[in-house]
Amino acid sequence: MSSVLLSSKETAPPGRILIVDDDPGQRSLLDSFLRSQGFATVTASSGEEALEVLRREDVSMMISDVRMPGISGLETFKRARKERSILPVLLVTAYADIREAVGAMRDGALNYLTKPIDLDELVVSVRQAMGLSHGTVLSLFENRQLPPGVVAESPLSQAVFRDASLVAASDSRILITGESGVGKEVLADVLHGWSPRSSGLLVKVNCAAIPENLLESELFGHQKGAFTGAVAQRIGRFELAHGGTIFLDEISEMSPQLQAKLLRVTQDGRFQRVGSNAEIHVNARLLAATNRNLEQEVKSGRFREDLFYRLNVVELNIPPLRERPEDILPLARHFIGEFTKGRARFSAGVTECLEVYPWPGNVRELRNAMERAALLFRGEMILAEHLPNKVREAGVRPTAEVENSATDPERLEEMERLAICQALRKHGFNRTETAKALGLSRRALLYKLQRLRELGHEVDSP
Repeated sequence: MSSVLLSSKETAPPGRILIVDDDPGQRSLLDSFLRSQGFATVTASSGEEALEVLRREDVSMMISDVRMPGISGLETFKRARKERSILPVLLVTAYADIREAVGAMRDGALNYLTKPIDLDELVVSVRQAMGLSHGTVLSLFENRQLPPGVVAESPLSQAVFRDASLVAASDSRILITGESGVGKEVLADVLHGWSPRSSGLLVKVNCAAIPENLLESELFGHQKGAFTGAVAQRIGRFELAHGGTIFLDEISEMSPQLQAKLLRVTQDGRFQRVGSNAEIHVNARLLAATNRNLEQEVKSGRFREDLFYRLNVVELNIPPLRERPEDILPLARHFIGEFTKGRARFSAGVTECLEVYPWPGNVRELRNAMERAALLFRGEMILAEHLPNKVREAGVRPTAEVENSATDPERLEEMERLAICQALRKHGFNRTETAKALGLSRRALLYKLQRLRELGHEVDSP
């Protein structure tokens, strides 16, 4: 997302935006986000309710989910157009519904957005529908204070936390993705701390660290005598998180049977303890994280498609450390200060090694390297010899590599621009597929596209 602020001279558009979705989390996200951008909104939980709103409210635009019980989003769109022939309609769809959404565009729908929603795309589409001048997302991040020890020096990291600031206030479910060690749990901490639920508990569960036969009891609790060893009633993590947030790490490790029970909780907040028929209702915001590609897990049959779309209202992807090199030294200095009580500094050789090494283990590997260096150093200086061998050896680059690093930066930027534009056209301007083809995270691609837009290059679908 761009960091340019919405002009204070621009007033909110006439009328309101009608948000139609049966999922309270998705509805809450769109409502709070669009209000943060200066738009007035009204919400409906079904197609039937949306049509009633259209009859009595001054609505300038409708945003509707495609799949809803009762009247579907497509049918709601058709009926709405009979009453208001020029009403702009934006459809929100899962990948499985894209063909229908494209068909609706032929019938006059403004556009469609795929889940999880890209907030930058959303605000651009809304502003176009309202006939407003080109604008970008209003950033709340500048008014937020990152917790101590959280580093966001790189543009990519700042973009992640800016997105987090925009969705933290809602009750929407959020899927945090990224390689192992990038800091998914840290982002969950920040989201909870910035949310209205911050006075409640943040309950964390690592689904990969708990044996499958115990995970259900851990999440939902059990009654006394429910199974061998259940000598007393136990409260589950979801009950503990009532009024707060529950964070399920490594969600892809959950068994299909337990996924079905989790789906019920995401739908209506209800579940049963193991060994009990009594229903319990909880009000807990759900954050989930994984280092796997859940779309691929769905295709392979290892993860439920309906649960995937329930969890993935918003996806926040944390790029690997190699894609945000501006964070490496600030993180390293923070860790070494933590381990040495501020008594150590880096030699020039250490700085070069840290910057050159690709950090396949991401922030976790960097932290471990700094802990090792803190144990080995003497005096006040961290030397290259205190680093792990593979990190130290990365700082010794062959002559040819050094010469290649001196290549004209403008030429490299032009080559990158051409590669991105070619990949965009090849993949029909699908950002997810383009990022995969280029070997980038989706967030890294979005940042590069924004930079190209600012330089005047055309990178959006005609």
